[in-house]
Amino acid sequence: MIHVSATPVLALRGISKRFGAVQALTDVDLEIHPGEVVALVGDNGAGKSTLVKTISGVHPIDEGAIEWEGGTVRINRPNDAQDLGIATVYQDLALCDNLDVVANLFLGNELRSASVLDEIAMEKRAKELLDTLSIRIPSVRIPVASLSGGQRQVVAIARALIGDPKVVILDEPTAALGVEQTAQVLDLVERLRERGHGVILISHNMADVNAVADRVAVLRLGRNNGVFDVATTSHEEVIAAITGATDNAVTRRQARTVTKEDAK
Repeated sequence: MIHVSATPVLALRGISKRFGAVQALTDVDLEIHPGEVVALVGDNGAGKSTLVKTISGVHPIDEGAIEWEGGTVRINRPNDAQDLGIATVYQDLALCDNLDVVANLFLGNELRSASVLDEIAMEKRAKELLDTLSIRIPSVRIPVASLSGGQRQVVAIARALIGDPKVVILDEPTAALGVEQTAQVLDLVERLRERGHGVILISHNMADVNAVADRVAVLRLGRNNGVFDVATTSHEEVIAAITGATDNAVTRRQARTVTKEDAK
């Protein structure tokens, strides 16, 4: 893990979000440093998607603060997040099957020369980016529809890197992929870390998390329920935090006993 700075590139401080009578997030904290992969895990309804959407500007926060490179910022819309340097790759990928790889990579960010699309420059840049990430595609001029699931996923991630973001959010990038395709995506996640990007990885697959993440942040019922160092934490401890197994009558009695002892 490469920490180029003690200051996190992205920090969430006491984030809360409500939808009508539903409190989706309550006082959530999260830090992302350059060159680290933080896995965001939790059961369905834990608040993962809502938290990601507050970072990416889809849902502005109600309370708390978002810090970017040490300074407080407001993210009220997706453009705000993109302008800062936050890229999000959602599970549906949003690729255009009828367009080739180059067109998908530059969709909405096309390079032009004298008001005409600069196809040569875009193809060159696309090849350079894919080569840098060690992404193997038969040709950058074949339609995305002809690619495998793993290749489509890495193209979507590569597209997010066109603007050279500092933080990349990956929403279930290995869902519904086979073993070989999953390995290809996990290799790419590690290369993002090597390039100094901060990566937020949302996943239900703990094997994937253990393979590439540096830390695991657990959400439960819209609240923080632990941040764990992958190298020193057992699989069972993380699962217990996800399911709430650590929150029971015995642990609460022990916590009260400790509090009483501290008060003496």
